[in-house]
Amino acid sequence: MRYMYKIAAMGDKDSIYGFASIGLEIFPADEPREAARLLRRLSEEKYAAVFLTEALAAQMGTELDRYREKAVPAVILIPGVSGNTGEGLRSISRSVEQAVGSDILK
Repeated sequence: MRYMYKIAAMGDKDSIYGFASIGLEIFPADEPREAARLLRRLSEEKYAAVFLTEALAAQMGTELDRYREKAVPAVILIPGVSGNTGEGLRSISRSVEQAVGSDILK
């Protein structure tokens, strides 16, 4: 039996609402503790990727560290309606540097 992974978007409702129109499951969350519990649940429920707003990720502190070494779920930081902080791009750069041994995105 083949299992299909799911994709989710998490953050403030205004920032993630549009993801539902392309078939992603959305999980509105504004409070960091609530988001941490939700991210753990999504990890257990076989979500392959979770798009997380940069603003919410910044409030979650070290909670995201447990997912950096895991293949699933991939936690991908995205800008929210409040704007782009650049943390999403920095996160991708760190991942690429870790994978290939050099920051090839600069």
